[in-house]
Order: sequence, then C-alpha cells, then structure tokens
Amino acid sequence: MLKHPTRRWLAGLGVAGALVAASASPAIAAPGDIKLYFPDTTVALDTPGKVRTLQLYTEVPTMLHDVSVQYDYRSLAGKVTVDPAFDGDDCETPEAGVLVCREHLPVQVDEYYGAWLNDLDIVATDKAKLDDAGNLKISFRVGDKERATYTAKIRVGEGVDLAGGPEQQFKAAVGGSFKADLTVANIGQTTAKGVVALFDNDYPIRAKDKFSNCLYAEDFVIACHFDEEIPAGEGRTTALNYRIAEDAYAPSNAYGNTRFMTPSDFEELFAVREASGAKAARRGAGAKLTLAKAAAKTARAAQTDTDPNNDFSPMLIEITGKNGADLEAIGDKLNGEAGKVVTATVGFRNNGPATLENFRTDSDVTYVDVTVPEGTTAVEVPGDCVPREGGRTDYSEAGTPGAREYRCYPGPFAPAGEALTVEFRLRIDKVIDNATGAVKVNVPCECEGGFYDDLKPANDAAKILVNTTGGEGGGDGDGGTLPITGESTGLIAGIGGLLLVAGVGGYVVAKRRRTRFVA
Repeated sequence: MLKHPTRRWLAGLGVAGALVAASASPAIAAPGDIKLYFPDTTVALDTPGKVRTLQLYTEVPTMLHDVSVQYDYRSLAGKVTVDPAFDGDDCETPEAGVLVCREHLPVQVDEYYGAWLNDLDIVATDKAKLDDAGNLKISFRVGDKERATYTAKIRVGEGVDLAGGPEQQFKAAVGGSFKADLTVANIGQTTAKGVVALFDNDYPIRAKDKFSNCLYAEDFVIACHFDEEIPAGEGRTTALNYRIAEDAYAPSNAYGNTRFMTPSDFEELFAVREASGAKAARRGAGAKLTLAKAAAKTARAAQTDTDPNNDFSPMLIEITGKNGADLEAIGDKLNGEAGKVVTATVGFRNNGPATLENFRTDSDVTYVDVTVPEGTTAVEVPGDCVPREGGRTDYSEAGTPGAREYRCYPGPFAPAGEALTVEFRLRIDKVIDNATGAVKVNVPCECEGGFYDDLKPANDAAKILVNTTGGEGGGDGDGGTLPITGESTGLIAGIGGLLLVAGVGGYVVAKRRRTRFVA
C-alpha cells in the first residue's frame, strides 16, 4: 500500500479516490482492447533525471503473452536518454533514440490496477538546452501485432529545489475553524518562477475562503497558483482559513499535506486529472491570495523540482467533542415460487450524524456479513463480496456464487444519511415459509479499518426473508428502492481524478475501482 505523504492526491486533496469510478464514465477501451498511459515529463539539466513507468489497462482481467514495447524518442535523440531504471528489464537499443523492451513472462493485467511495465530513467544530456522538447512514441505489441500506441511529451527545463514548511498542529471542534500557515522556501540555486501549492487534506478539512488563484471542488481546496518569483535562498508565506465539516467524526484526528511544486510539474500532473474525466475544478470568486516574504530554510523556461522529497508541509488537526455514527443493517423481504430468481438488496445505512471515511488508509469503514436464506442459492454475487467459510475468506474468490456465507467490503466511505447496498441474485430452490438469511454490519475483522463504536448496536443485524407469511414481502421479488438523503456522495465523487504524485499509478485506479456498494 502506498504510504503518506506521497500516497494519494487522487483528488488534489486525497479523499475521493475510491468513489471516482462511481461518478465518471471511464475513458477506457472496450473489452479485449488495451489502453496505455505514460506521463508527460519535464527533466532538468545537470540532474539525475526522472523515473517514469508505463501503465497498461484493459476492461477485463487479461493475461498477455509475448509482450514487447518500443519507445521512440528520436525527436530528442542526443538531448535526452531513455534507459531501464533498474536491472531486470530485457531492453536493447536497435538504433539511436529507440528502446525496445521485452517481457519473457506473461503479463497479468488486473481489473483495477492494470499492469506496470518498464520503469524508465529519463535524463537530459550535456547537449540538451532549455526548452528542448519532443515526443516519446510508444508502441505496445503482443506477438507480432501492434495492440496499442501512446505519445507522451518530454521537455528540458531548469531545476529548482522547493521545500515546504514545518509540521503544524491544531485543535478544532466539529464545525469549528483554524488558520494554517502556508510557507515555501527556495533552497536551490535558481530563482523559482512561480509556485503551486497542491493540497492533500482529509475529508473533514474544508476551505473557508475562495481565492481567485485557487482551484476548488465545492468547499475543498485543490491547488493555489502563485505568480511571485522566489529567488534562491528566500522564502514566502501566507495563511489559509479552514473549517471542520459538521459531519466530521469526533473525537478523531485529521491530516493535511501541502506539496509545493513548479507550475510546469503541476501542469503535467493536472493534465491527468482532466484526462480522467473528473468534474471540472473551479476558481474561487474572491480576492487573490498572495505570498509575503519569509525566512528561507537556508541563509519562464519550464522548471522542474530536482528533489520532490522535501516539498511537503504536513498538518495534524485534533477534532474535539463527540460526533459518532449509527450504522444500521439493511435486509430484504422477497417472494417467489421454486425456480424463480429474485434480487435481495442488502447492506447498511449510516444514520449519522457523522460520516465515516478511511481514505488515507484506503481501508473499509466497516465489514458486512451476509448469510444466504435457507432453500435458496446465490447465483449472482457482488464483486466486493467474498465467500466465507469457518471465518476464512480469500479475496481472489470475490464474486463467486454458490456459497452459504459472504464477507462484504464496502470501501472507505460511508456518508451520513445515505445507504450503501449491493444486490444478491438468489434462486429459490425450495419454497420454505419465512426462509431466513441475515445481514450483519460492524462484524469483527482482524484487518485494517472496520467500525466498532456504533451508537446503536441493536440495529446492526437485519433479516433476509423469502416467502414471508401474512402478506408481507416484496411481491415482485426485487429489493426495491432505498431512501437516500444527503449530498456527501455526489460532493466527494465530483472531486476526484488527480493522479498519484509518486508513480502516476492512480489514474485508472481512481477511474476504474468499482465500489459495488452503491449509495
């Protein structure tokens, strides 16, 4: 699992990755087709360069044999080199400006994460000049057939070294506010021609102001662009006002992180957000946020940061008070004759008042166990539900029909006031009056995440009843529509799409991770 502080930025704030797929229509190839992604890259003169990775995606899980990839950078031949970053890749250079890499083992393409191939080290040579630019043309082949192509841009810029400020700690109640400093220093040797602050703030952290040079999704701040030049050895500072969301869980801790980057580096990163089909970020309608001079940490060609590891400014907010959540199990009542297939819509509702979210750890907010009613067989099972026998689960078996019990994994987000449900298709093998199954939420799990401080444990279990007596039941065999309230799901789903800062791996993960629990 990718760790803090470079873990996410899936949304420019890090809270939306798992729900992007639910909101955006994936720009992914049809089943059987292959889609590539390789980031545009700016490399600085007189530096070790940057490592970039080719990513491969298909609509369904796929195993590919006899794979080869050609990287053609002849438009920049002599000005940059493109080589394998690590030992182990079988690559050769048949001519100047061309690299060919072969995979001797089958390439397994995961449904969610795709496959990552060929870590490439891109370095500017001593013959390169500022603003040299060209294309990296990629040809992906399976056997002797070209299956996909992609073109990325490479340019040569000057290097700067931006550094973030010290960690800050705050206390704030639910609905309360705090002010955080935003400080950046130029500890390199070259004047920084502008700087961008990119925010990775947890769900409870909301912006109070809307500045004209900052981008927002609702009341989440994504980034602020500053035009001020920062000479080598100098620093700049300003401050942002935040508030804590009214549906924040308390007591708890919330984390924020600001990454300072060059406008060129941000431009390349933000292009991925736009390509992902995410909801457009909007500029604020308020005044312009400006930087004032501050002490540095030490006494318009494209620019790129030569040491991204020191770009971060973390903050920790202790959210005080008490604001909990009640998760209520949702069962169903179904009717049907022998041989009929009916749909059970089951899951849970977060009655609030607090929203539950585990985006920073990407762990499930709770775990749900489903027991199939007697006399029925599960013939279609959600992809986030795994057969469970004797407490044992194997996620490779997710979505497998025919089991008696299932453990379901609803993901990292449960908005207050909304229901998260999945559908089980059940075949009625034998008509039994009041055949009973069960749904249990907040079940124990020796794993990360989960929820064990429910405000009302009495409603953590519900029944799945088939052919109920006394005129009860669904009639048509469908689970029906569950009431949904609140705006949290639409709000968070609309934020998403920024790529992981490190590795560029979140692009399609954010778009394609299908959380089958639907709010």
